[in-house]
Parts: sequence; structure tokens; C-alpha cells
Amino acid sequence: MNSNPLDRITTPQAAVVLINYMLGAGIFTLPRAAVDVVKTPDVWISVIIGGLLAMLAGVIMVKLAQQHPGKTFFQFSQDLVGRWLGRVLSFIAICYFFTISAYELRAMVEVAKLFLLEGTPVWAITMAFMWVSLYLIIGGINPMARLYEIILPITGIIFLLVTLMSFGIFELDNLRPVLGEGIMPVLKGVKTTALTFAGIEIMLILLVFMKNPDKAVKVVLVGTTVPLIFYLFTVVMVIGGLSVDGVITRAWPTLDLVRSFEIKGLIFERFESLLLVIWIMQIFSTCSLTHYTAALGLAQLFKKKIQPFMFGLVPVIFIISMFPKNILDLFTLGDMVSNAGLYLFGCMPLLLLMLSRWKKGKFGA
Repeated sequence: MNSNPLDRITTPQAAVVLINYMLGAGIFTLPRAAVDVVKTPDVWISVIIGGLLAMLAGVIMVKLAQQHPGKTFFQFSQDLVGRWLGRVLSFIAICYFFTISAYELRAMVEVAKLFLLEGTPVWAITMAFMWVSLYLIIGGINPMARLYEIILPITGIIFLLVTLMSFGIFELDNLRPVLGEGIMPVLKGVKTTALTFAGIEIMLILLVFMKNPDKAVKVVLVGTTVPLIFYLFTVVMVIGGLSVDGVITRAWPTLDLVRSFEIKGLIFERFESLLLVIWIMQIFSTCSLTHYTAALGLAQLFKKKIQPFMFGLVPVIFIISMFPKNILDLFTLGDMVSNAGLYLFGCMPLLLLMLSRWKKGKFGA
């Protein structure tokens, strides 16, 4: 159980935490990854379906967590499936969280190195971000939520401002014809777009910290709808501005869209640096939250204090983030982690919820 009664967050804060977790590197990578699979301009339909599936998965996770008040997934999984299998599932989930942290960290470093800090060694940028993240998470979930509350509105305003400026190169014909090749390409892209909403699994842990866990379904609905709007808007603007063929050939199509126009006479004539700064903060949010969640899991698994695990995970996350040798390796790591998350949190919560209901029905009478 969460031992610190002061480390509680409100319902809006919980929604902000979920939104910040979901809005990671996907804004930069989703258009290319989805178009690569769908091959048609109908990617936006796949994004909507993926978001709705993530919302459904989130509601299932909330219903499961509400069956076990005061306990995180790392604790109640042992109650449901037995001590040893529960510990194995928890350890797999912990590995997933710190690998996500490493992936997001490396994505952030690659983008920063390519556009902002050219020539700076990867390890130097990585360590700077990691120590700042460690400083934040030592304070617990409350300071993290308060920082995310500052980051999110700044992100929203600048992102909308920058992308709306690209209307000058937007061509509606690039999004036509709708369903020109039928529904099958759209369905092929649903898996890719659903993986972009990875982050909903944090609800299995977040309920413990909520002052009103009974409002967690509202958190899921709001916390998924906002990233859905962001991702939908991004995909429409990127494909409309660059076309399907133009998106496939670019590693970071969202940034290329912003770089493809300039407005003379303003303080900023080029806007990619502005977008990068706010999105680095956004990826930092995902990084720090997954680092904290992995440390919390280890602390609850071994029934120890959380701080040693926070420090202990720093070299682990650093080493994993150094594995990718180039952008292609990074995207491969992202696909591996996303697929693991799909199998781990896509099916398992539903099975555990059914098991929990069956046990309560059998033994609770």
C-alpha cells in the first residue's frame, strides 16, 4: 500500500499524468510508422480506432484495479494468480517500464542531438536528462503531477500554434480518396496506432495515488481523448502537408513538416526548435514516470524502500538506451517494447478481471 498519505493526487492531476505519459515520442514517429503499414491517406481512421481501443483497455484496467483498493498491479497480481506467477508477471511489467524509459530517453537524445545539440556526445545528453529525472522522482508522484500540470498547457498551446501555421502548405487532396482501397488497409494500421496509445497501463498503478479512485474511469476517458486529438491532428496535418509518399521517406515527418515553412518578420522565422523544446519536456514526462513506476514495482516486489531502486535503475536505463546504434535500431527497439506492451497489457488485464470477478463470486458469497 502507498504508505505516504500526503503523496496523493486529484482526479484532474491523474488525467494530466496519463496524458503526459501517452504524449511521448509518438508525435514524431506515428505518421511515418502508420503510413508505412497503411500505405493510404486513411491513417486518420486507424488513429481513431486505435484510440477507442486504448480507451476500452483503460476502462478494463480501472475496473480490475478498483477490485483491489489500496494495491498496485505489482501487489494484487500475486493475490490473483499466486505468489510466484504474480511475481513473474510483475517483474516482466517492471522490465517493460524501465525499457520504455530507456527508449523514450534515447528518442529524446536523438532528436536533441540532430536538431539542437549537434556534435554533443550521446552519453552526455543522456546523463543530464537522467539526473534531472532522478531529482524529480525522488519527491514522489505529487511533485511529478504538479510539473506535468505546467508542461501540458505549454505543450498544447505551442503545438497547436506551430501546426496551424503549416496550413499554408496543407493540401486536402493529399487526404483523398477516403477508403479508396477499402477498409482492410485501415484495419492493418490499427495495431500500429493503438501502440502509440501505450501508457494506458499506468492506470493499474495510478489508482493507489488518487484521492478519488472511484473517478478513475473519467480519468481514462479524458486522458485518452486528449492524446487522440493530438495524434489525429498531427497525422492529418503531416499527410496533408507532405503527402503519403513524402511521409514514408522521412524519419521525423512531423519535424520536417514544421521545417518546410517559415514566416518572415516574426521573432521566430523557423519553428522546429520551439516544437522540439516543448516536446523534449513531454518525452521527459514519460521517461520520469516510467522510471518511477519501475522503481515502485521493485520496491513493492522486494518489500524495501523505493529510493535505492530509483538510483539502482539509473545505470540499467542508461545501458539499455545506449544499445541502439542508429535511428533504425531505435525504431526496432520501440517496436519490440510496444509489441511486448500489447501482449502484456492488451489481454492480461481482461483475464485478471475475469479471474478476480470469479474469485469474488465464488468466495465472497
